[in-house]
Amino acid sequence: MSDWIEALPVAWMGVVVFGGTFLVAGAIYLLVIHLASEERARAFKGVSPGLLPPLGIIFGLLVAFVAAQVWGDNDRATAAVNREASALRAVVLLSRAFPGEADTRMRSLITRHIREAADVEWPAMARHDETLAMIPAALGDALALAVALPASGEGQADAQREMIRALEDALDARRQRILISQSAVNWVKWVTLIVQAICMLVAVAMVHSDNPATTRITLGLFSTSVAVCMLLILAHDRLFHGQLAVKPTVLMQVAPDSPVARAAP
Repeated sequence: MSDWIEALPVAWMGVVVFGGTFLVAGAIYLLVIHLASEERARAFKGVSPGLLPPLGIIFGLLVAFVAAQVWGDNDRATAAVNREASALRAVVLLSRAFPGEADTRMRSLITRHIREAADVEWPAMARHDETLAMIPAALGDALALAVALPASGEGQADAQREMIRALEDALDARRQRILISQSAVNWVKWVTLIVQAICMLVAVAMVHSDNPATTRITLGLFSTSVAVCMLLILAHDRLFHGQLAVKPTVLMQVAPDSPVARAAP
């Protein structure tokens, strides 16, 4: 689907989706009623009502197939962001084992990474422009710093190992969210859904072509259900773009300079 549609607020997206669906249903109604005369009317009435359930089932299966991808991607994206935030928070806490310049430097690098993720990576992921070729400089520097820390005593050695493990976990979570950001419902799936919906609406109009009032009612019901399904998928299709996108809120909350992080013990 077009980026401009997915960038709309959900309310306006609903207006576009419902308006477009009702326009198509209205065009189908006018065309079928106009053609339903004499021999064509008998041909239309020859279309069995038993055709409607299979068409509806096929459309439902297609919606479920596409929705499963969308829900799965949303869950994976949210889990990746949460895992990255948890790992970064662990690094900030473990850095206290190295008071002084090392702690200050580590906190500064974590803050810089989170700011870059929110201000640079999130807009790039929304445009599908972010790739793994772009190295997170701040996180790389934080890992190098953690490896180079002089550990005196068993406590600092344990903290250093855990810090390195947490930074590697944060890097892996970042890789996962970038890979997931490339996922979207492709045009083949959208075309398949739309064509199947049109076939279903045409069949409904043909079956009830001898009664215009019944045709309008059934087309209205079916087109509403189609629009609801389309809107539900469209609103969640772009994981890091739009009103319902996965936001960097959790990452911002664990930044060392955030009010939440400063208030934490």
